[in-house]
Amino acid sequence: MSSIVTTSSRPRADHFEPEAALDPQEARKLRGHLEQIDYAAFAANRAVVGQAIGRTDLSKFERLAVAAAHARARWIAAAVSMTEAAPSLTHDQVTQLNTLRRAFEELTEAYDAMRRMVERGYLGYQARP
Repeated sequence: MSSIVTTSSRPRADHFEPEAALDPQEARKLRGHLEQIDYAAFAANRAVVGQAIGRTDLSKFERLAVAAAHARARWIAAAVSMTEAAPSLTHDQVTQLNTLRRAFEELTEAYDAMRRMVERGYLGYQARP
């Protein structure tokens, strides 16, 4: 199993921990309100994402993965090519590498985000027959 390390960070899900001062009945009531809030976010994401993207399938993931691989290859190939001529880079070369790296990272993030949307149920997944 492989994993992809990205430069962005997502906040970890906080777990409800009732205040010590809350009595058990108030804590249950608060927990119920928080579940309603979470469900509202789930329903909104499912409706909006489903409308914008529709159902997804392996071919959409493959296209994103191939695009990210090409972007990574362009970024690294450019870096290797630039360092063949001189050990230090010009400002313009660094800017170009930065642009190429950001393209790779954006495609990687999009792939990860789409996977999370399937995992969370926001986006329907159509398996191949």
